Amino acid sequence: MEEEMADIEAQNEKQPEVAAIFKKANSAIALKFEDVVYKVKFTKSGFCGKITKTEEKIILKGVTGKVLPGEMLAMLGPSGSSKTTLLTALGGKLGGLLDGSITYNGKSFSNSMKRNMGFVTQDDVLYPHLTVAETLVFTALLRLENTFTKEEKIMHAESVITQLGLTKCKNSIIGGQFLRGLSGGERKRVSIGQEMLINPSLLLLDEPTSGLDSTTAQRIVSTLWELAKGGRTIVMTIHQPSSRLFYMFDKVLLLSEGNPLYFGERSQVMDYFSSIGYAPAVPMNPADFLLDLANGVSSNSEVPGTVKQNLVSAYKSNLANKLKSEVHEIDDPSQDGLNDKQVSRWATTWWQEFSVLLIRGVKERKHDSFSGLKIGQVLVVAFLSGLLWWQSDASHIQDQMGLLFFYSGFWGIFPLFQAIFTFPQERRMLGKERSSGMYRLSSYFMSRIVSDLPMELVLPTIFLTITYWMAGLKGSPGNFFLTLSVLLYSVLVAGGLGLAIGALVLNQRSATITGSVIMLSFLLAGGYYVTHVPAFISWVKYISISQYTYKLLLGSQYKPGDTYTCGGAGGVCLVGDYPAIKKVGLDDQVLGIVALGIMLVGYRLIAYLALMRIGLAKR
Repeated sequence: MEEEMADIEAQNEKQPEVAAIFKKANSAIALKFEDVVYKVKFTKSGFCGKITKTEEKIILKGVTGKVLPGEMLAMLGPSGSSKTTLLTALGGKLGGLLDGSITYNGKSFSNSMKRNMGFVTQDDVLYPHLTVAETLVFTALLRLENTFTKEEKIMHAESVITQLGLTKCKNSIIGGQFLRGLSGGERKRVSIGQEMLINPSLLLLDEPTSGLDSTTAQRIVSTLWELAKGGRTIVMTIHQPSSRLFYMFDKVLLLSEGNPLYFGERSQVMDYFSSIGYAPAVPMNPADFLLDLANGVSSNSEVPGTVKQNLVSAYKSNLANKLKSEVHEIDDPSQDGLNDKQVSRWATTWWQEFSVLLIRGVKERKHDSFSGLKIGQVLVVAFLSGLLWWQSDASHIQDQMGLLFFYSGFWGIFPLFQAIFTFPQERRMLGKERSSGMYRLSSYFMSRIVSDLPMELVLPTIFLTITYWMAGLKGSPGNFFLTLSVLLYSVLVAGGLGLAIGALVLNQRSATITGSVIMLSFLLAGGYYVTHVPAFISWVKYISISQYTYKLLLGSQYKPGDTYTCGGAGGVCLVGDYPAIKKVGLDDQVLGIVALGIMLVGYRLIAYLALMRIGLAKR
């Protein structure tokens, strides 16, 4: 084993010199966890759902250990052994029924720890349309403190690209399920690179080698080994590592169904299991042997199903008390650089976050916002509407009212369903970035609203410009721009409703159904289909976007004193006396403007408050 380790060290010494930012950690962090227990509660329904029973399941069952600066810990265990749950708890991202003690240099999780810790999830959460360089540069601009200049932050990103062997694909887009881009291994390296940018003192990784070939996995773990030797604390879960990777770990934690079976030095793990009567029958990869034991497979002639019980009992009698005493004996490193009073909560200013997020948002969503399909859809509907209402006569008030109501209906539904998918689609990204303290929620929210404005305003402007003149509505510039202003105003309000529904529900299917029901209710109460609404349900019109929009659109075209030809023989009637218009009313235009303004702000405020729960550990 030691000869193998010497070969690995010699190999690493021959590699090019690591970039300066990776040579040494900013501060040292000793991670200690003692008797960590995690429980979940769930409810079981009885016959016909009448009898309910609350049960409690223990996921983690008293895990204890310590990882010091300069050490790399590997958590081993089969699927379902709670490796990821423990890693999430160590990263301060797991709330609920979590008991035990988890400390960082003797202190609990804090803002300073969040800024000095990197967490790489098993699933790569990345924007598909950004390139590798753009992804890492935007991350550097957001996560690195203002003690670095913009140029130095970009140099950090370039150093990470070089260190992780991403130079050849730095200008390639990330890609996704339906978009060709990087390979799985390259995407994993980008995810690791995002966390390496901040030069973390504590780095937690969930299955960093999953889906990678042995050479790429070796390179990833070698990089992590170099980081550990710079005084960092590295903890990872790993599934079935090769022998070469196994010998690079300093410590090993073996889990089985939430029970610890071993924690200690990697070099002593085989001796420990041999001492309690478990040794491989033939020479084999130690990691494979440990996984066999965690699965209850042994070459010994034991009763099936008793291997795990015996190993848990052996751990409690041989290691548990010894580990607890060791955890208490070790002195914590100096607290330099980890004082909450010296560390601000955010790395950059609000305006810097807003600017970077705005540019990133535009780059990512421009492909979707102005896709040929959406533009084509709007143009087809616009020309079809223009042809149906072609040069409508001024005396055909009912026809023109129908067009105006169609404006309020179509441009209530279209922006609603564009906005309703916004936050459900970005839920994982927002959760990942907020949990790492990358930016304020307010800067993200405002950048998202501003970056979506071009799509929200350009398409309805094009639509109205086409249909307005084709339909022969009032030709004065004043009437046109007033109608356009009302339409854009209502589009922003409908978009806000979509954001609120999406943020509250966070499920695309449920949000779509909810949005459909609400918008159809607003359309029915909009004042066009039904003019004599029963009193007990007439309140719906006071919260209807369509009703206020329709009223303002009528006001943009007609005044109470306007006249139209009626009754034949050149008869003239007042527009204000037309029954359908009289019922809706051309007065109280200011009330409609104020009501939509309240909705414009209120819906977005609801969306913002709903998003506050994302990225926070549930307590």
